[in-house]
Amino acid sequence: MEILLYISALIVAIAFAVLVIFIVQTLKAASSTMQNVAGTLDRVEKQVEGITTESEHLVQKSTLIVDDVQKKSQSLNGLFESLKDVGDSVQSINYTFKEMSDTVTTQSKHQSDQVARAMQWGNAAIDLYTRWQARQPHPESTAQNTNTTTGG
Repeated sequence: MEILLYISALIVAIAFAVLVIFIVQTLKAASSTMQNVAGTLDRVEKQVEGITTESEHLVQKSTLIVDDVQKKSQSLNGLFESLKDVGDSVQSINYTFKEMSDTVTTQSKHQSDQVARAMQWGNAAIDLYTRWQARQPHPESTAQNTNTTTGG
């Protein structure tokens, strides 16, 4: 029975040795995997740093662009206010021209009415004068009438 004990111990030792060999291989594989993970993390970290740097530059450029746009927008505000003032002035001038046009139209109608009345009065006066002259004996026609009646 001692032999069985030795054989059992030998089997346990061989099993333990096989187990140790597999554990060592597993640990080597795990170590290799960890090294790969560490390398990948280093590359990712460098890429993240690059992206971070680029993002910071983009944010700075965006800030500069926004500031520039704000300055230009503020300078354009003055221009738009000036254009509004010009528009108001043009509107005022248009209103004034309309009032002047209305006044001229009204005055011309009034004046044309007065001119028409004056023409009517003038025509009436000429007509009366013509009638009056037609009723007045002319010195020539009276002289001829006297010559024809006297037999001359």
